[in-house]
Amino acid sequence: MYKAHIAHIAYQFNDLRTVMAKATPARSGDYLAGIAAESHLERVAAQQVLADVPLKRFLTEALIPYESDEVTRLIIDQHDANAFKPISHLTVGDFRNWLLSEQANSEQLAALAPGLTPEMVAATAKLMRIQDLILVAKKCRVVTRFRNTLGLANRMATRLQPNHPTDDLAGVAASILDGLLYGSGDAVIGINPATDNLQATSRLLIMLAELIERYQIPTQACVLAHVTTTLNAIERNIPVDLVFQSIAGTEHANTSFGINLALLNEAYQAALSLNRGNIGQNCMYFETGQGSALSANAHHGVDQQTIEARAYAVARHFNPLLVNTVVGFIGPEYLYDGKQIIRAGLEDHFCGKLLGLPMGCDICYTNHAEADQDDMDMLLSQFALAGGTFIMGVPGADDVMLNYQSTSFHDALYLRQLLDLRPAPEFEQWLIQHGIFDHNNRLNSGSDIPSIFQPGLQKLMSQHNDN
Repeated sequence: MYKAHIAHIAYQFNDLRTVMAKATPARSGDYLAGIAAESHLERVAAQQVLADVPLKRFLTEALIPYESDEVTRLIIDQHDANAFKPISHLTVGDFRNWLLSEQANSEQLAALAPGLTPEMVAATAKLMRIQDLILVAKKCRVVTRFRNTLGLANRMATRLQPNHPTDDLAGVAASILDGLLYGSGDAVIGINPATDNLQATSRLLIMLAELIERYQIPTQACVLAHVTTTLNAIERNIPVDLVFQSIAGTEHANTSFGINLALLNEAYQAALSLNRGNIGQNCMYFETGQGSALSANAHHGVDQQTIEARAYAVARHFNPLLVNTVVGFIGPEYLYDGKQIIRAGLEDHFCGKLLGLPMGCDICYTNHAEADQDDMDMLLSQFALAGGTFIMGVPGADDVMLNYQSTSFHDALYLRQLLDLRPAPEFEQWLIQHGIFDHNNRLNSGSDIPSIFQPGLQKLMSQHNDN
């Protein structure tokens, strides 16, 4: 039993899971689940209790039982006690204060990451204001490699997302050309297929592989099909760079996605065996989002922010190139408005970076949410200040296949100009080489399409449409 007194009112919380839920800043998903604080006073009381909880308590009081959840078993079994030792005497509140101090630098945080559990970092996030989340995440440096180098200081990458409602290859190729001409695509050229089957996935993968090879683009491709579809493609010698999968923070939620840890490991080993990366072998791409476990009725009474952080333990196990929190995609039932979306995106980034992950954010909202582009501009700017690894690059910021609002190619240019952020170094050199960027990291103002794309792209589109 955990107890606190606030304004002469006594509050009692039965277990650590309840303390965590009640201490979470307000969001609609936790209210929908019936686990959120019933008042601001109760939230403050829970935060006061949480600040005094020893970090090591999370190693002995599992929020979801070890015996019934393979994600919990992964978290506990993979915990690095030696990495944890320097902070093992701290409470959650003490840990927050240490993270904000100048003593906590990038090298120390990188060494500490294997000793942290998702529950520890989620608890710490609940005691932080926005500027705290930004400051600490900015200190974390996570570098990954496949065909280029992501996560370096003063760099911001983009996922070029050329989705098409019918997977038309000419339409996809046109969007890719548009994105490349704005300097987008160094994180990955990643397509959400309208039809998740082997034939559609294979056609897209082959086109992407040919395009990257033909123009010698130092980036990687991914078709965001289900992991089983991608495994089938690998078995048929279809060129696969990155294996994608949406993941969640409980075994039951992952089961609803049709996956488990064994299947993810099979896919990881298959991708490694292809050895397609030329400077590194980080070959997995994961996407997550607060509320996915609640959608599957698989949250076990744990708040959605903590469940989200637990998904990062799954991701961390497979050394991914990219992890993307698709923060506002599920809808206002989970994150009601711009205020909740902004905080959730920064919480997710903070937790993922502390756990040692290369975190990106799909800064997005659905059209029925109480949010607009001004809210997204706020999160976009704050995410960049926090040292985010990558954002989305969607034509016009409006995904015509998934029907949601995201960030555009122009948004990346805004960040790069405002904060002097550069693309991945190998990709930057390619942009400069072909006259897309100048040597000052600025988009060239010429109206002509670079000669590299003429007439090969038109031929490529025609060839694939004929097929």
